[in-house]
Amino acid sequence: MSASPDACARIFLLSHMRAYTSLAGHILGSHPQINGYYEMHLGYEVAAALDRQLAAFRQDEVLKPGSRYLFDKLLHNDHALKPERLGLADIKILVALAEPAHTIRSIVHLFRQKPDPDLYASPVEAANYYVERVRALADFCRTTDWPYTYFDAELFVRAPERLLPRLTAWLELESPLSERYEVFSQTGKARRGDTSERVRSGRIDRARSDYAHVVIPEDALRAAEAAYRACREKMIAGAADSVTL
Repeated sequence: MSASPDACARIFLLSHMRAYTSLAGHILGSHPQINGYYEMHLGYEVAAALDRQLAAFRQDEVLKPGSRYLFDKLLHNDHALKPERLGLADIKILVALAEPAHTIRSIVHLFRQKPDPDLYASPVEAANYYVERVRALADFCRTTDWPYTYFDAELFVRAPERLLPRLTAWLELESPLSERYEVFSQTGKARRGDTSERVRSGRIDRARSDYAHVVIPEDALRAAEAAYRACREKMIAGAADSVTL
């Protein structure tokens, strides 16, 4: 990747849709030591996946001179991470959850904007995705021997002044992460994360969108809230470090 002896290091953010992961990717990817900022839609279960990741990144971007890391985020259960199979000593794992009600409404709102009918335009299906993803993340945290840090995703907009220094330390960066970020060639493009104008602002927008018009059936919301509480508690308990609201 570069002249750095740590050139093959990776950062993986494990989370779910609508958990401020586009913002997270842009803040991380704007750091001089980190390449990458969007979801590459890859799984990482064999070492060859790292070569595919690097090749995919190079189709759109140029590696920063002297950089250390290549970043990706995994938001779906069909893209698994098996760090012990990748043959790298330097892998940093970030795990984040956002609370269910706002997340599920945000998923539904997003997918109802699409021109073709989509599964996740249904509040019940969006809630099912959330529950399955949160449980899968908890299973990863329970079974992995790799250290990870957990944080509540809302911290990116509610208290970045608390979160960013902790992430800077966890990633062993030489300079602090900033609340301001770059706008890149793939920012706002389809299948590259958030397509709204907010992500193009270059700074954290602390305004919270209101999706109150999206109604989640009570049973579906209760199941999502129960999964969030139980899984979050276990993930925090197993984390090498954690930052919570």
